[in-house]
Amino acid sequence: MEKFYGTGVAMITPFKANGEIDFQALGNLIDYLLDGGVNYLVSLGTTGETVTLNEEERKAIWAFTANHVNGRVPLVAGIGGNNTLEVVSQIKKFDHKGYDAILSASPNYNKPTQEGIYQHYKLIAQNSPLPIILYNVPSRTGSNVNAETTVRLAREFKTIIGIKEASGNFDLLNQLFRDKPKDFLVISGDDPITLPMVAMGGVGIISVTGNALPAATTAMVNLCLKGDFKQAQPINFSLIEFTRLMFKEGNPAGVKAALKQLGVTGDTLRLPLVPVSKETETLIAAELDKINNLSPTTIVSH
Repeated sequence: MEKFYGTGVAMITPFKANGEIDFQALGNLIDYLLDGGVNYLVSLGTTGETVTLNEEERKAIWAFTANHVNGRVPLVAGIGGNNTLEVVSQIKKFDHKGYDAILSASPNYNKPTQEGIYQHYKLIAQNSPLPIILYNVPSRTGSNVNAETTVRLAREFKTIIGIKEASGNFDLLNQLFRDKPKDFLVISGDDPITLPMVAMGGVGIISVTGNALPAATTAMVNLCLKGDFKQAQPINFSLIEFTRLMFKEGNPAGVKAALKQLGVTGDTLRLPLVPVSKETETLIAAELDKINNLSPTTIVSH
């Protein structure tokens, strides 16, 4: 599954000022990301504010995205939740034309046991027409997918091809990289630790920051995958403060503010999320200027 090596971007969902989906801006974003060299796109992951969209809106976004991408890069659809049967129902109804995999976050809020997480993904794997990428993000779900559970799923279900790992737990990562099947993909789900994760054996990132800085993110990841960490480090260092600002007042408020500054999309969010403060917006604008004024040897977004 080398199509999921490199930089994937968990795309935002652009909204008009009145709260409606802004499909023109979504097309602008897709073109901007592809011009930036990203390797694949994720439609309606957590960054896409999926929980605020109804079924018809999700269908419309998936269809528009597949049509606009038109096979230029692989596509992943985010379909998850804490009601296993409902997730399975969504996957069965999903028109997967143009899509290559499904990204499914571990159940949130209800804090299942490891056996419950295993059974949840087992049922999904048995009913999905597409490969599954697991998603472990304890900061959002309230529970962790242990390395043992991930390895168990990877070994028992060939349709489970990888995991987006955002636990930040390097003890877990050490065990996962040691025990996983050789062809099982471990993808960073946390921008700041992508470089060390690739050094451990990861295959890249599903990025938030990449929405705004696709070229820089892609350049850094590609150098890491080549084993050229010396050249990757300056780019990584240049992104540290910008990435911190992306999450200062929550995701995707930060990256939407950056995309507004770049003229790619607006910064409207759906409640309960709100735009970043004026103070943070000013800091983001200043950091964008700083990044884009770096020497030509450091890759920038445009």
